Amino acid sequence: MRAARGLPVALIFLAVAAAALNLRAGIASVGSVLDDVLTSFGVSGSYAGMVTALPGVCFAIMGLAAVPIARRLGLARTLLSGMLLTLVGVAIRPWVNDAWVFLGLSALVVAGIALANVLLPAWIKLHGGRHIVTLMTLNTAFLGVSSAIGPLSAVLYEGPDGWRRALFFWASIAVAQVVVWVIVALRTGYDFPASQRAAGESRGPSLLKAPTAIFLMLFFGMQSMNAYVQMGYLPQIVVDGGGSANLGSLAIAMVGALNILGGIVMPKLVDKLQTLTPTVIILSAFAVAGYLGLMFAPASLALLWGVVLGLGGWAFPTALALIVARSRAPEVTARLSGFVQPVGYVLAAAGPMIIGLVYTPDSPNWTPILIGLIAASALQGIIGARASRRGFIDDELAAHGA
Repeated sequence: MRAARGLPVALIFLAVAAAALNLRAGIASVGSVLDDVLTSFGVSGSYAGMVTALPGVCFAIMGLAAVPIARRLGLARTLLSGMLLTLVGVAIRPWVNDAWVFLGLSALVVAGIALANVLLPAWIKLHGGRHIVTLMTLNTAFLGVSSAIGPLSAVLYEGPDGWRRALFFWASIAVAQVVVWVIVALRTGYDFPASQRAAGESRGPSLLKAPTAIFLMLFFGMQSMNAYVQMGYLPQIVVDGGGSANLGSLAIAMVGALNILGGIVMPKLVDKLQTLTPTVIILSAFAVAGYLGLMFAPASLALLWGVVLGLGGWAFPTALALIVARSRAPEVTARLSGFVQPVGYVLAAAGPMIIGLVYTPDSPNWTPILIGLIAASALQGIIGARASRRGFIDDELAAHGA
């Protein structure tokens, strides 16, 4: 059985699963060993802020570059190039002894992931045929798997240098991804839509003229900030609250585990529901409740707050599904993804960076930080209600002469 553009359906599903499985593990695995990394390199909390802000910064930069690169190389080839960057970073990063080299290699990991974040939805739209909703469900579900299992490698490897082996564990997953996408790239060749090449050359109306695109970008940024704060700092919040490092790892793994379920449920709901307003407000309320719980019982009920925050994290598969659902043509999907994710990740980077500046490992005080996160989560719900309104961004662009 083949999809609309000639690729076997089984290969398309395998390619999406392999890519999605690598979309968070290389990032989420760092948070659970962050304290060991800081100790090993002898660096301060501000370095932790840079490490945890790195995903947002790199996603913003590479997200802006993703569509122009794909226009030149093709979607599959650009995705493969990013996967090679991730493989190099994941394989070498654990064995360096310099904090800044570690940071640079982490940037390679995240840069490669960023290309897939932006371009995989467009690749699915182009090659998925009648399986698009199912493939988006697979994408977000396996992305949740990646978030859930990423921190667990820290549980497998303990000891002074256990963090190195915990991070290197993910190199094998990165190798498998590259193998699959080499086959995809060879079979598809140059696969960037001709209509989008023409659109890029003609410089159509800016997506800033599409209100839904703006609100979707803000919604994506707010939920991403929550996600990366949790991946970077939730284990540390638990530890500073009196819990063990393993408990912190399990708490963030619970967040990822719930995202698996969210990845299965939300694309279908986004496709079927006439209004998503109550849904996005409820998701925001879960995030608020999770942060309140961490404020008052960070260790004793850590796993419960991991579950609650995981339910709030369903905002992420919602945002990804909306990129596809609120655009009609594959080229608009690529353009929208290249707008929503880079700008959104600038917002996402701000949260971890600010926390890194105010967090002091010697005398940690998470209360003001958690209050800020509660306010941000409430705002996320308000913005998400507008971002999820039914309609096509294609039509909003057409109204401006696209």
